[in-house]
Order: sequence, then structure tokens, then C-alpha cells
Amino acid sequence: MRTSIATVSLSGSLTEKLTAASRAGFDGVEIFENDLLASPLRPEEIRARCADLGLSIDLYQPMRDIEAVPEDEFARNMRRARHKFEVMRRLGAETVLVCSSVSPLAVDDDALAAEQLSQLADLAEDFGIRVAYEALAWGRHVSTYDHAWHIVETADHPALGTCLDSFHILSRGSDPKGIEDIPGEKIFFLQLADAPLLAMDVLQWSRHYRCFPGQGGFDVAGLVRHVLSTGYAGPLSLEVFNDVFRQAEAGPTAVDAQRSLLVLQEAVGLAELPAPVVPAGIAFAELVTPDAEPVSEVLGALGLVRTARHRSKPVDLWQAGEARVLVNTGPAARRDGTGLAAIGLESPDPAGAARRAEALLAPVLPRRRASEDAPLDAVAAPDGTELFFCATGRPQLTDWRGDFEEVEHAGPVAPGVRRIDHLALVQPWHHFDEATLFHRSVLGLSAQESVDVADPYGLLRSRAVTAADGSVRIALSVGAAPADDTVHAQHIALATDDVVAAARRYREAGGLLLAMPANYYDDLAARFEFAEGELETYRELGILYDRDRYGEFRHCYTRTVGRVFFELVQRDGGYQGYGAQNAPVRLAAQHAARRLTGG
Repeated sequence: MRTSIATVSLSGSLTEKLTAASRAGFDGVEIFENDLLASPLRPEEIRARCADLGLSIDLYQPMRDIEAVPEDEFARNMRRARHKFEVMRRLGAETVLVCSSVSPLAVDDDALAAEQLSQLADLAEDFGIRVAYEALAWGRHVSTYDHAWHIVETADHPALGTCLDSFHILSRGSDPKGIEDIPGEKIFFLQLADAPLLAMDVLQWSRHYRCFPGQGGFDVAGLVRHVLSTGYAGPLSLEVFNDVFRQAEAGPTAVDAQRSLLVLQEAVGLAELPAPVVPAGIAFAELVTPDAEPVSEVLGALGLVRTARHRSKPVDLWQAGEARVLVNTGPAARRDGTGLAAIGLESPDPAGAARRAEALLAPVLPRRRASEDAPLDAVAAPDGTELFFCATGRPQLTDWRGDFEEVEHAGPVAPGVRRIDHLALVQPWHHFDEATLFHRSVLGLSAQESVDVADPYGLLRSRAVTAADGSVRIALSVGAAPADDTVHAQHIALATDDVVAAARRYREAGGLLLAMPANYYDDLAARFEFAEGELETYRELGILYDRDRYGEFRHCYTRTVGRVFFELVQRDGGYQGYGAQNAPVRLAAQHAARRLTGG
């Protein structure tokens, strides 16, 4: 099915928006009037530019406050419309969006609205233009799609149809099943947007918080199924008002937008993509660093052992149980210290995972490797983290560990780390929604509800994406402002059966655990009952505690090295979360530690 995007959904000049839409694979665009007015190009030049880029102009929008107004006001509206229709003819746009009126002059008179829209359609028809009438969720008298359709049906004009907008329909809680009563040929246009589920004024919700399908909480796919059942044959078009998207680079935003429509088309049966290959575990986490010594000291104190070195690259493998951390001191080393650069994901079908990624506009990254190196495929997540599709320990597939040669080492020391429990990745401030969609669609992970965590200097927004069995857990987070990208560190959480013993071992090996304030433990004593001496042990070691209906969670943190720190976690009884209740205390403790060290 053809895809389109409103220019208001992207940042930059109109020329930049059109270029981004074309490169992302869109078939057409909606020209937002403000973008045209601000462009130095004449309508004919914009038309030619779109043609050169392979884009159709599917809609010109919006025309506002047209219908159900006094006669003298309607006369002025028709004069305005005649001028706009002339511009549209020069532009090559054949459909105009007319929004239901919010004017204080508008009256609650469906018959008058139908009559005036019919006159508007008469004029439009003279220019070869169709009028698509849309109910704004905050319209003065017409605010629902079925009401708008009733007026269109009453007018009964061949050049007048309706425009359906998923945000306006779903934000009001309207039942989209009634869409099936509208003849498909009278649905002149379909605009799609998702949104997080918020309790706020619908106008502000619409203007600032829309997002692409699959990034919010609306059942956009369900609505599209109802529309398709009518026989609608027009484009699937995105109209997204979002403060972050309008400030982010247009190119990546357009790619993210197209990805959302690919996933949507897959969901409603319009496109067949390679099936998702859900990762079955974390093979490794790769750190890049200009200096291996500080991170090696932390890893050693945590109980990991340097077991192997890459045969052709400056990369060491540290391991404890099934937890594997690669330390890379090659040319990719970060200037700002140690950072998490790559994740190895255990994949039941690495080749299939790569095909899925490429079909969703995440191409396999080019890599320089020696002829004997394992042919690992990797793609880039929105934050730049490389994701490798691995087959550890499966003889029928290439094992990445074959690239490493064993080195002499002492055996693991109990109590030890068993595996990587989860990874926490700080997203660039403009990639949070994109990251959620990427991990859900490309990797097949499930997204949990978004959580806002109090930080000493603002809010940290977090959303976990997980495999159903918990074998892969990735917590995505973003701060409230661009500067937060560098303030908050990433971390690797290591699972252990006994966090107290692991913390003691770490401290005895010279490691510094993050100290927690005494007030936290006073509050913990009020909230929970503990065995004698248990709380004092947690206080001594800086261990945090949480409990849900499934079980208990105990965890503690190392100091930060570069932009990475480690967490020791103990899950008992099927605990599902990440200790979000404790995150504000941890963030405050990290800020305090950073001030003391000057980092």
C-alpha cells in the first residue's frame, strides 16, 4: 500500500523534509501550509522537486474554520478557499484537508454545515480538487468521526468525503468499528498517529505528544483494519506533531516513520516481512576503552576472569559463568572513557534475524574482519550500539568464541556471577521513542510500560524491552534534556545467587561499592520486615531492596568507570522488575559520588 507523511512530522526546511521522506522510501507527502508559506520555492518548483524525488503530493492541509458560520463570514471563507485552490492547482495537490471548525462564530447546525461544505466542494471541483472533511477531537461542534461523516453524507457531493485521523478518533475513546459503515470511496484520506496514554487536554496532547504507530498506547492497527474493510485504497499517511521529532534530524526520523508503517502493514496483513527472531539470551557485552586497567580491575573484583584474547584485535574476553564482557582497546575506544559499544544477542536464527532487520530498514553493518574471523552480522540500534546476532556453543553454526585464543588464568572464585541479568542503555534525547519501536519490531522484544524516575536535576524516563522468558532484558532510558545524554551512565547488571556474598567479595578485592544514604534504610525498615541483622548488612554494603507480587530483588552498584558502572542483582521468586522504586536513591548517590571525585 502507498505510504505518505505530513511535512509537519519532520524537522528542517521543506526541501530537507521532502528529501528525507524520499530517501526513507515514502511514496508521497502531505504539504503542511506553514511549510509552503516559509519556503522560498514557488508552488511549481515544489511540484517539480517532488516529482524529481519520486513523491506525489497527496494532501494539502489544513483549511480551518470553514463551515456552519454566518453568511458574511462564509463569503470570506470562500474567497480564501478560491485562493488556496489556485495555489493547490499550481502545486499539483488534488485533495485538501478541511478541519471541523473551532471558530466562536460557528453554530451547532449540521444542515448549515452540510450546505456550506457542499458549496465549498462545488468550488473545489472546478479546480479538480476533492475536499476531505475531518473531525478535530477538540472541534467546537463536530468532534467525532461519525458526526463528520453524517455531515458529509448529508451534503452528498461527489467532491466531498471524509478524512479519518487515528489520533482524533482514539484520543476521544470513540469506537472505530463504526468506520465500517462508511463507503471506502468516501474516505478520501487516512492520517495515522499513535500517542502515549496521558491524562491531559486533548489539544495539548495532540500538538506535543503524538508519535509513530507502535510507539504509543493506541490500537492503531485495529483502526486500520476497520478502514481497510471499507475498501479504502488511498495511502497510509503519518501526521505526527511531536516536539522532539521536530528538533531531531529529519533523515533518521523519516526512516523511523517508514519503519513504523512497515510494522503496521505487517500487523494488518498488507505486507509480509521476515518473521521476528526473538533473541534467547545475551552472549556478551562489549566495552570500548582507551585504558583497560580501570575496567579490568572492576571486572576482576566482581569475579570475572580474563580467559581469552582475540587473535587479531586488541579485545579481551572476561567471563564468569555465562556472563561475558569484552574489553576493546582498539581504534574505536571512546575519548570520554569506557563505554558500552556492542551487545551480542543469542539468536535461534542469526541469518533470519539479519533479514528481519534489513527488511525494517536496519542494514547489516559493514565490518572489516580477517578471513578466519567468525562471520557475525550486526546492526546498529538508534543510539549507535551495535547488536550482533550470535550462536554461542552451537556446532552447526559459527561460534564467535572461535575468534579468541585462551590465555592462562586462575579459576573462577565463588560466590560468582552467573550471567548478565540486564543492560541499561541511555538513549540520545531524541531517539527514545525510536529505540522502543526498533527493539520491539526488529528484535521482537516486548515493551513494558514507561516509567518516570526522579533524578536530582530532573526526570529520567525509562522503558524496558524484554524477551517473554526474561532471558533478554534491556532498560532504555532518556533524560529530560539533551545534556542528560552525557550525565547518565550505562550499566551492566550481573546476576548472582547471593548478592551479599558477591558484594563482600567485590569489596574485599578492593572494589568500591556505591554508598547509599542512611535515610533510605530508615524508610526500608518502615516498609518491610527483615530478619535480625539483615537490614544492617544491606546498610553496610549499600544493598538496595525491592519486592513485587512475584518475589524479591536485592541489588548494589559499583562506582562508575568512564560512562559505565556495574550492578550486582539477586532475583528471588520470579521478581519481574528492575528496582525502579530505588532508582531515585541510586541516581542521587551517583551524583554525590561524581561531585566528590570531580567526574
